[in-house]
Amino acid sequence: METNDAGLRVVKYIREELKNQIVRVILRTGQPGDAPEESVILNYDINDYKLKVELTRQKLITSAIAALRSYRDLTTIEQQTARLTQALHDLQQTQYSLVQKEKMSALGNLVTAIAHGINNPINFIAGNLKPAQDYIHDLLALIDLYRQTFPDPGAAIEEAIATIDLEYLQEDLPKLISSLKEGSDRIRGISASLRTFSRGDNDRKVHFNIHEGIESTLLILKHRLKANEDHPVIEVVKNYGEIPQLECFPGQLNQVFLNLIANAIDALEESNKGLSFQQFEDNPNRITIVTTLSEDRHYVLIQIQDNGMGMPENVKQKLFGYLFTTKGVGKGTGLGLSISRQIIEEKHGGKLTVTSEIRQRHRISDRNSNTGLVICHE
Repeated sequence: METNDAGLRVVKYIREELKNQIVRVILRTGQPGDAPEESVILNYDINDYKLKVELTRQKLITSAIAALRSYRDLTTIEQQTARLTQALHDLQQTQYSLVQKEKMSALGNLVTAIAHGINNPINFIAGNLKPAQDYIHDLLALIDLYRQTFPDPGAAIEEAIATIDLEYLQEDLPKLISSLKEGSDRIRGISASLRTFSRGDNDRKVHFNIHEGIESTLLILKHRLKANEDHPVIEVVKNYGEIPQLECFPGQLNQVFLNLIANAIDALEESNKGLSFQQFEDNPNRITIVTTLSEDRHYVLIQIQDNGMGMPENVKQKLFGYLFTTKGVGKGTGLGLSISRQIIEEKHGGKLTVTSEIRQRHRISDRNSNTGLVICHE
């Protein structure tokens, strides 16, 4: 049968170029018996056809009205579907954000309780170390004075002095007290870092030292930075700039730091699979954290880099997608980067970006994946 090529070209343009599958297309054919070929109906996505003899003016109007109504109904359904899909996505996003917030709140409460539990006894120990140090100093001075005054104390005392190795004791005991003081100071520092990490957020932003937040996060993840069966020790290089206190939600920013640094550790662990000791020696695991101010001093720039294997372009395209994860079952939720972007961009008016390049295992590289944060501090 003959076809109206011009009309079919219009149909093809509507379907393929405009990507419109909703518009209904009615094909007018020739005389009775000249039904359109099946390939025409299928290839051009024709909805209906009418013969010339039966397509009177009234029937043409009726068919057009029916087509318009169908188009209206399909458009309405499509719009409602889009709204429902968006509403479902927003609901899921809110649900998982609340779940994540609740988890962070529970973690914060746990960390606060631990810090409080550590703080009380360590303050007791630290508070008594100075008097103990003074007492020991006085006793050792008294012993020296006694030995000078009575150089020949008798065989029994000489034997006791030799048994306890008094000279070594006099030399080592002050060092022992100094070590105890240093240890207690470190524990108090850990307790302070835990409290910094776990601080809760109010409904208003507060001024916060982001370097303290990063340091407290590194403390939380310290066990993963140490050497284990999956990787040698991960070196953390910190290049902190002169950054003023940032007006922000500290607890939320700490959550972002936790997600990004944990992802960097995951990337390094994945990159380490199958590597030899020599390859580790040539290219040690490294995470680099850089903080600077923008040239106009209106924004804080934070970069978290790792020297892992990098990621392909198709993964980068989906990286911030809802529930997208490259980790195995039970190892990732696909929420970390999605929530992190929401915190940075929606809550702080900043920007979260990721750059990465694939590298060969044997090639030494200082930077393969780089997560950048840009946060306004005005």
